[in-house]
Amino acid sequence: MKRLLKNIELKEWGFQTLFLIILFFISSFDKNSPNIGWDKFAFFLHYAFIAFVINYAFLPFFFYKKKFVKLILALVFIFGYAYIIEEFVLEKIFYSGDRGQHISNVFFTLLDIVPLVLIMVSFKLAWDASQKQREVEQLQLSVKESELRYLKSQINPHFLFNNLNNLYSYAMENSPKTPSIILELSSVLRYMLYNCKEDFVPLSEEVIHLKHFTALNELQIENRGVVKFSASEIPDNYIIAPLILLMFIENAFKHSTASQSDNILIDININVSNNGTLSFTCLNSFLPNSNNQSLSKGIGLQNVKKRLELMYPEKYKLDIKDFNNTYTVCLVLQLETKD
Repeated sequence: MKRLLKNIELKEWGFQTLFLIILFFISSFDKNSPNIGWDKFAFFLHYAFIAFVINYAFLPFFFYKKKFVKLILALVFIFGYAYIIEEFVLEKIFYSGDRGQHISNVFFTLLDIVPLVLIMVSFKLAWDASQKQREVEQLQLSVKESELRYLKSQINPHFLFNNLNNLYSYAMENSPKTPSIILELSSVLRYMLYNCKEDFVPLSEEVIHLKHFTALNELQIENRGVVKFSASEIPDNYIIAPLILLMFIENAFKHSTASQSDNILIDININVSNNGTLSFTCLNSFLPNSNNQSLSKGIGLQNVKKRLELMYPEKYKLDIKDFNNTYTVCLVLQLETKD
């Protein structure tokens, strides 16, 4: 009995009770006999008991475990019990006339019992299905959050690995730009450590972070090319998943500098329309016959595509083109607003 009671939640009890009260009055209503006697209450209570046994014993132990042979045997037993109690106990107690003395056919007796019991059991099945769907949704959300935390944790080591190598090279050469690189790197890391803990951050802060990141990488190009960064006026009410755009910019610098020693071109443009649509374009030049084919296979790009699928399902369009020695990433994203 304790195992049965463990399957019942307090909230479920409340809904079950309300449902049974409504069902009792509906099933007991008779325009020829408006009064509801104790006999109707006793018979309904008997049906409710049968439904209780089916709902909290047969369903969890047989039906949901797919033990259908045992379920059929159990149902035969419980309805046989129901027939005996109704014909030989309840009718004898509440009816002294012909009904109390006459033993009805099993079929006709069950025709009175089964429909009401079936309605009660159907309510329980619908409740369980609703609970199961809620559990599935919670599990999916938990998996999504875990995957997002894992994907975000990959970004910082990936970024640090690239930039610490560059900083080491400048330090070995005693470059006068080393302090500036450290300062820009400090600004970028501060944002990553303290501002990117949430799933969403203000877009305006993200754009400032991208400017620092671009400036950090521009220091490494020196006079070997041109770096352009333009952003329209960013409204304060829009938010974005952090570090989504950064990976595209990082790839642009990495693959331009890897294939070119001069005439490097990096062009970044960010625009937000009145309806909250973000248009992001990142173009970088490269020379053919280099390692740029690895761009589409890198951890960073796979990471950001996965995050887009998780954070913005059906709300983004990503177009990547490789044409005329230029690599162009175009991302159109429907932004969300602050609560």
